[in-house]
Amino acid sequence: MPKVSEVCRHVRSKVAGPFWVTVDLMFDGQENYDRYSGSPALGAESIAAIYGVDADTVSLYPIPSLKVLKISYPRRTPQGSVEERDLHSGQQYAYLLDVRL
Repeated sequence: MPKVSEVCRHVRSKVAGPFWVTVDLMFDGQENYDRYSGSPALGAESIAAIYGVDADTVSLYPIPSLKVLKISYPRRTPQGSVEERDLHSGQQYAYLLDVRL
């Protein structure tokens, strides 16, 4: 079972407004995209467990032509709030790198 970091050429996270985070998984080829983008390990339930949010609020956007899976979920605290530790959500991708597919 490979890890996300082994089948994606690039993984990034970014702010998607003051209340949302988006993670982009850019697979390193069509074969890996086809095989792993629909993995239960990247499903709403798994993402919700990793980021501590409700699974009903996780959105998955597969983009086959680009070999990309976009994952969006709500921030636990609004961007810029006192509790915020990652203002631009640029570090949130790291939680997915070692996920086994």
